[in-house]
Order: sequence, then C-alpha cells, then structure tokens
Amino acid sequence: MIRYLRIGIAVIAMGVIASGCVSNGTFKKMEAGKNEEIATLQQNKAALEDQKKTLEQQKAALEQDNATLKQQVTSLEQKNTAMQEQVGALEQEKASLVAASQQRQQQYDALVQGLSQEVEKGQLQVKQYKNMLAVDLAEQIFFDSGKATLKKEGKEVLKKVGAALKGYENKIIRVVGHTDNVPVAKSLQATFPTNWDLSVARAANVVRYLQEVGVPPERMVASGRAEYDPVAPNDTPEGRQKNRRIEIMLIDKSLVSEMTRTAN
Repeated sequence: MIRYLRIGIAVIAMGVIASGCVSNGTFKKMEAGKNEEIATLQQNKAALEDQKKTLEQQKAALEQDNATLKQQVTSLEQKNTAMQEQVGALEQEKASLVAASQQRQQQYDALVQGLSQEVEKGQLQVKQYKNMLAVDLAEQIFFDSGKATLKKEGKEVLKKVGAALKGYENKIIRVVGHTDNVPVAKSLQATFPTNWDLSVARAANVVRYLQEVGVPPERMVASGRAEYDPVAPNDTPEGRQKNRRIEIMLIDKSLVSEMTRTAN
C-alpha cells in the first residue's frame, strides 16, 4: 500500500510539473500530507503486527490450556472408572456379608430348633456370635464330679447334638472343657493331677463320642481351659456350676485358616 502511495505521489508530482499549474509550496504541502499518511499507515501496520503477535500468543496459550484440560478430563474419567469399580466391589462385598449373616442366622435357627427340647430342659444353651455358633453343655448331665467318663444321659444328648452338627460342613467344631476353681480331689489326682488334665480329658471324650455318632474327626478340635475362662464368679455354688461346662464352638473354616496364617 505504501508503495502504491509513493507511486501515486510521483504520478501526481509529474502531472503537476507537466501542467505547470501548481506552485512549489503547494507541492510540498501535498508531499508532506502524503508522508503523514504513509507514517500513519506504517504505525497502523506495526500495531496490526503487534496485535497479530498477541493473538498468536493467546492462541498458543489457549491450545496449551485445552491440552491441559483434555489431560484433566482423561484423568477424571480414569478416576471415575476406578471409583465405579470400587463401588462395585464394595457392593459385592456387602452382598456377600449380608448373605453370610443370613446364612449364620439360618444355621442358628436350625440348631436351636433341632435342640429345642434340650434347651427347654436346661441341658444346654445355644449362643450366636459374629462368626461362630456355640453350644454350652451343662457339666452335671455329662460327667460325675472329678471324672471324665460320659454318663448315659449325657451320651443321649450328645448323640442329638452330633446329628445337628453333621450338616455344618463349612465349620470347624472346637470342643472346650471348662472347670471351676476347686482343685481336683486328692483321691482323683492320680488320674487328673489338675483341672487342666480334667478339662482336656472331658473335651477329648466328647470328641471321641461325636466321632462315634458320625461327626468327621478332621473337623474337630479338643482342648481344655481348666478354670481360666469362667462365665461367672467362682465364689458361689451357682457360679461354680455355670463354669463347669463343655463348650462346643462352630467356627467358619475361613476364619480358622486366617487365624492359622496369622499365627504362622
């Protein structure tokens, strides 16, 4: 454009000179005016170039922001996917826990129903824990004082208990003998020197009899706690009677495996 203006000025100048109608002063004024126009156009050009440069910089910044936003969107989508997977896993875990709880309740109800007559007679109690079921047997029905031989009426009750336990294939059956804190009579100490020996012998005899009535031996564990796990104070006859008991615990195999791994 500036080039064309200069050419135009030259053409006008030649025309003026040729016509001889314009004075030298007028020509200079015209030339000065055109020079001002040229300077203005040059300034405008420089301003446009600055604007262009600024717009290019803004474009580059916007493109960088867009790339950053795309990365953030991708990251959020990945996090959302991971959260959805976690929610799905938690829902499955919740459903599994609810199903396990319902199964434990059904097992407890079935066990109580199967032994309802014995429960009513006070021969045993059925208790429910988080991951366990327990049958507490009254000692006086099963053993004479200071002895570990099963009584006839005790065997009849254990036979029914064994029949009820056979169906729990996913359980480990732990039989625990408990005593009060009264030492074994001196006349019996040759056989059972302490309550430890007496409690273990009673538990072992219960396990043997349960095996005889069909409970798989590989699912059973016998142990004794003597007087060291009381459920009542030992300072009254009633309390000591409650502490003399056989406890049969049904424990989930998975829980036993976890306890074994932790111990190892």
